[in-house]
Amino acid sequence: MPALPSNRLRAGLRPLLTVLPLLLATTSCSVQAEPAATSVEALPAGVRAALERARIEPGALSAWVAPAEGGEARLALRPVDMAAPASVMKLVTGIAALDRLGPVFQWPTTVLAAGPDRILRGSGDPRLTAERLAPLLRQAMDAGGATIDGDLILDRSAYALPAHDPAAFDGQPLRPYNVGPDALMVAHRSVMLTLRPDPTRGVARIAVDLPLASVQWPETVPLAGGDCQDWRAQLAPDFADLSRPRLTGSFPATCGERSWPIAFPDPLPAGFAARAIEAQWRALGGRLQGRVREGLTPAGATVLTEWRSPVLPEVLRDMNKHSNNMIAQQVLLALAPGQPAQPATFEAARAEVQALALARGCREGELVIDNGSGLSRQERITPRCLGRLLQWAWRQPWMPELLASLPVAGIETTARRLTGASGRAHLKTGTLDGVAAIAGYVHGDDGRRHALVAILNHPKAGGAQARAVLDEIVRWAADDLARPGPLALSAPKDSP
Repeated sequence: MPALPSNRLRAGLRPLLTVLPLLLATTSCSVQAEPAATSVEALPAGVRAALERARIEPGALSAWVAPAEGGEARLALRPVDMAAPASVMKLVTGIAALDRLGPVFQWPTTVLAAGPDRILRGSGDPRLTAERLAPLLRQAMDAGGATIDGDLILDRSAYALPAHDPAAFDGQPLRPYNVGPDALMVAHRSVMLTLRPDPTRGVARIAVDLPLASVQWPETVPLAGGDCQDWRAQLAPDFADLSRPRLTGSFPATCGERSWPIAFPDPLPAGFAARAIEAQWRALGGRLQGRVREGLTPAGATVLTEWRSPVLPEVLRDMNKHSNNMIAQQVLLALAPGQPAQPATFEAARAEVQALALARGCREGELVIDNGSGLSRQERITPRCLGRLLQWAWRQPWMPELLASLPVAGIETTARRLTGASGRAHLKTGTLDGVAAIAGYVHGDDGRRHALVAILNHPKAGGAQARAVLDEIVRWAADDLARPGPLALSAPKDSP
């Protein structure tokens, strides 16, 4: 049997014995800073029941709910497991933009003159829509005259990006959500076709919202019988000749009036912008002796005027309420340091977001950002990381601008089907094949606000029953967390 230490030795060891438990606790905290999981039995009863009805195993769900102003999580289910967030990633992009750029940030589009040429130099304005293109060109005419003796040059050099394939993500190149970023983004590089049935003539009349130079659209398409099923495919569009797009099929009369946004498939990087700007310039009475072409601003060019985008919070409302992927990518690229002196790249913008996330509550390895929109199979985030960013954002002076950009649950746009706390939550939703997610703020009946993140990664995530799981988490956060007494759950603490 080993000899007991002497009194003197025990006295010398006492300080170490006192500190040792603290050292062990600190070490344990750093090794496993978050609980790995919460058992299904610890979930709110309504969430467990919703998972069972959806036939989705609890391992597909990760969630994090905590007081918005800060503090421990009230629900932490796999809080540090990386998950595909879909469009919920737009929250990260928006938070970073409000912090780094500020709520009065605007994108300028500069009009310059160089000899007989006129130049439009873009900086990434994501809101240069069809409605705003005409006022921009009128301002350019007022500043430099309606006649251009040379060329109208489009300077897109504010971005340095690889070529974008709009079919790469899901094989749907005509869908506007697949449009890639552009420093001179005009009208989302898309047109809106409106089809109105005229039964007396047996056709549907076609109207186009934005004229394009050297493009002649068909005026009608034959009407057909039958149900209004996949009417877009039934139209059978043919873009083999971009100067004369054709609809070689028919349009079901039972569809009534329909609108169809189409990403115009011009293979030239500046092709759509050139067509739209030339057509609008001439429609406004302008004259152009040369042509509209892509190029760089020459040295010595004179600034004539500058067009400004709406302020950042207005842009974020479009981004979040309508889950616009193109806007999210343009917002992310605005975070690249060095602009306008050096072109923006995704690599530089991602580094800025990563740095902010690490400084505001996330840990190394908790965030993988690709294009900032969520339209990506590479993007990943942990519920804890996004939740901590939401808590931090709640304490910032621009918090009201972030909150106003999010759809109101049960009422607005992408969140209107979340009825468990109708009118009492501001939530960004996200949906991809195999992904359903929500994140934002829930307003409890007791006046408390909660930051909430819930992500399902499962083959059945796209169904109504899967959405009901997320809706039940929102309802629980709005109702049960406000009730006095013990909660119907024993979630682990969100350890430091």
